[in-house]
Amino acid sequence: MLPVAPLKYLSGYPEHLVHQVRSRLADGQLGPLLLRKYPQPHAVRNDGALYAYVTELRARYLRNAEPLSKVAFDGKLQTIHKALGTHTTVSRVQGGKLKTKREIRVATLFREAPAEFLRMIVVHELAHLKERQHDKAFYQLCCRMEPAYHQLEFDVRAWLCWLEVGGESLWGSCVREGPGA
Repeated sequence: MLPVAPLKYLSGYPEHLVHQVRSRLADGQLGPLLLRKYPQPHAVRNDGALYAYVTELRARYLRNAEPLSKVAFDGKLQTIHKALGTHTTVSRVQGGKLKTKREIRVATLFREAPAEFLRMIVVHELAHLKERQHDKAFYQLCCRMEPAYHQLEFDVRAWLCWLEVGGESLWGSCVREGPGA
């Protein structure tokens, strides 16, 4: 039985869903439930493979979006920025022109997560190439790239709750970050 703290990753969700996660945490069954639903980790293990993965998704769904100059796993994201992924735009003047570089960084936590969780976070960050705000158009774009986006986002948040209360790593030797690490 794991101690159940306030579920900060689920704030804003309906109480009946939060209650289900809280109950599964209390009886220690949330981790095994997620493991049954998502049994295998993805095969993207390094920055080069992540760049190829993200570039392929961008080419498939966002052909007209600016190219990415860098895509990488980042071990400092969750602890410093309280984020699971970031997209940044760096502009600088080069001669008489303004050069813009775009980067996506994904928390190292996702290095050994299931493919569905990695896809959800990558889709989220790619959607920011077109839509800056978390508004209706943003979530429509996320759902166009990943139809199960909302369920995956909820499951990722449930997984984060599992890790926060001290639940064991589910898909290998995940790098634990943030509170509860």
